[in-house]
Amino acid sequence: MKRSGILLFAIWLITSFQAFAQFKTTTNWSFDASKTEVQTGDEIELIFKVKIIPDWYLYSSDIDPDVGPMVTEAEYETNDSFEVIGTLIPVDAKEKYDEIWGTDVTYFEGKGEFRQKIRVLKKDLDIRGSLTFQTCTDIDGQCIPGGADFDFNFIKVTGGEDQKAQNDYSDLLEAEGGESLWGFFLAAFLFGLAALLTPCVFPMIPMTVAFFTNSSQSKKQARVKATTYGLSIILIYILVGLIFTSFFGVGLANDLATGAIANIIFFAVFLIFAISFFGYFEINLPTGFVNKMDKNANKGGFLGVFFMAFTLVLVSFSCTGPIVGTVLIESFQGAKIKPLVGMLGFSSAFAIPFTVFAFFPGMLKDLPKSGGWLNSVKVVLGFIELALGFKFLSVADQAYHWGLLDREIYIAIWFVLALGLALYLFGVIKFPHDDKKTKLQPLRLGVAVASLAFAVYLFTGFTGSPLNGLAGYLPPDKKADFSFAVAMGLEEAPEEFQVAPVGYNGEVKHADFLELPHNLRGFFDYEQAMDYAQEQGKPVFIDFTGHGCVNCRKMEQYVWSAPEVLNILRNDYVVLALYVDDKTELPESEWYTSSFDGKVKKTVGKQNFDFQITQFNGNAQPYYVLLDTNEQPLVAPLSYDPSVENFVEFLENGKAEFERRTSATALSN
Repeated sequence: MKRSGILLFAIWLITSFQAFAQFKTTTNWSFDASKTEVQTGDEIELIFKVKIIPDWYLYSSDIDPDVGPMVTEAEYETNDSFEVIGTLIPVDAKEKYDEIWGTDVTYFEGKGEFRQKIRVLKKDLDIRGSLTFQTCTDIDGQCIPGGADFDFNFIKVTGGEDQKAQNDYSDLLEAEGGESLWGFFLAAFLFGLAALLTPCVFPMIPMTVAFFTNSSQSKKQARVKATTYGLSIILIYILVGLIFTSFFGVGLANDLATGAIANIIFFAVFLIFAISFFGYFEINLPTGFVNKMDKNANKGGFLGVFFMAFTLVLVSFSCTGPIVGTVLIESFQGAKIKPLVGMLGFSSAFAIPFTVFAFFPGMLKDLPKSGGWLNSVKVVLGFIELALGFKFLSVADQAYHWGLLDREIYIAIWFVLALGLALYLFGVIKFPHDDKKTKLQPLRLGVAVASLAFAVYLFTGFTGSPLNGLAGYLPPDKKADFSFAVAMGLEEAPEEFQVAPVGYNGEVKHADFLELPHNLRGFFDYEQAMDYAQEQGKPVFIDFTGHGCVNCRKMEQYVWSAPEVLNILRNDYVVLALYVDDKTELPESEWYTSSFDGKVKKTVGKQNFDFQITQFNGNAQPYYVLLDTNEQPLVAPLSYDPSVENFVEFLENGKAEFERRTSATALSN
């Protein structure tokens, strides 16, 4: 070959290689300690500082790894020179509600800091290890798992006797973000407004305001007492939040929020709340305690006003207790300040009417009269409680892979609840204490129609609709034990929903703990997928994905669910999903040392991530690669792109190129 030809070929090769190269470094880590000269027995904090490039963010360490994105974790090389106390704590992390995961997530932008408390046990202190984390950007939807080694051997031990390890978790701390607190305050405020429209509370408003205006010597005195009354209500509920925080606010709340036992308990509590709202029993406090508080309310002055407020809180507990419980349980998803914010929002809405109507008593004439509509409000809240309860049960079901609430079963439950609410409001279903004759007022009719419309929307999920409006609130679209679409004859039933493609007689590696969305068949191991592709004469679709990849779930929900996409993936490609963050450790015989970073790759995720970097120079997810049977790329890889049309074009171009190469090979032979 002429030199000019070789040069052109080299230029083409370099250009092609660069087209596939998308490797990014998004963080820069540094390490420090609260004290660098210590004695054995001292407790110090290891400080992990990170700088993050613009437009990217890093997920924090206080997110449950089973139901959320890939969290920041520190893994220490085991030795007896130190003891880890508690968990890795983020400092001043931001917080937001993530619709994909259905929970609050914490993260850092620009820069971040983590702290880990340890106890020094020996003079020859040796603290080394590695960090794993994930950074993402909302600009193009990329997510990148990362790692960094750390070494704290700059800490000097100057004295003391060697000690034994102890288990001391008394000083667990929590970082708290503030971005979602306003949203939670507003939600709690709306719950407070709902509590006002219950039979236990609504009739108390004119009675209480009338007492202040009649017993006071002047309008000014009535307004002062009413203001004190409202502030007392707020104070009482904040005290409830403080008590809740004292039990659950220091480290324990976040651990319980995603645990199986806690979520099952929450489900049971919400179920009891719902049955109570339906009128089958009431949740009441001890009568003696309520009567004692009522007697104290007869005292004069501001102390008497406080006890009047306390009596209102106690008397209305049968209606407000479940709502208060809902706010407190929802605050389990956040940090220790969240119960206080929730109680402030709830009590503010609860207290404002008593104060406002005392200032402007003429407005009482415009209030609707008490009646059966108040009981209807309780029943509506009961249906909402049931829906929230199943959400908690779903969290535990997904985290522990019980398979009780597959996506379609969950949709069916919400469909029945929405339809049941509509039938109740139309008067078809009755509960105890309901009026025999129910008038269909405009507001009642509007809520009934809205509930019926929501039920119809949910029904489309039985026929394969992705229900994008509920993304994050529903379980992931994975293989199910039962399909309504199959039962209704709208789809053909796959053969026992097996992962193995048709014609593959072997056992699909890793299929016991990994699965593909939308009942797709495929592989989780590169060698298996390539062998099958060569047998079948099909191109390979590689999905570099992750359990904690938000945009991967978005692509599966919004793009993969499209019929035209599923049809191509099922019929024209061998599907291969490579999870880059799976922590399943492989047998030692399968370990290898990476040529990229010189580290031993022991887990499924680390080997897949190493493969993505070394073969395609990419480290972001989602990342889609199309290969021919000779393991050569067909077209340029695709990252996050929520356009169905673009994704179909990507797949079709890959098919066309594969057919062109296959035809060229056949002609040459």
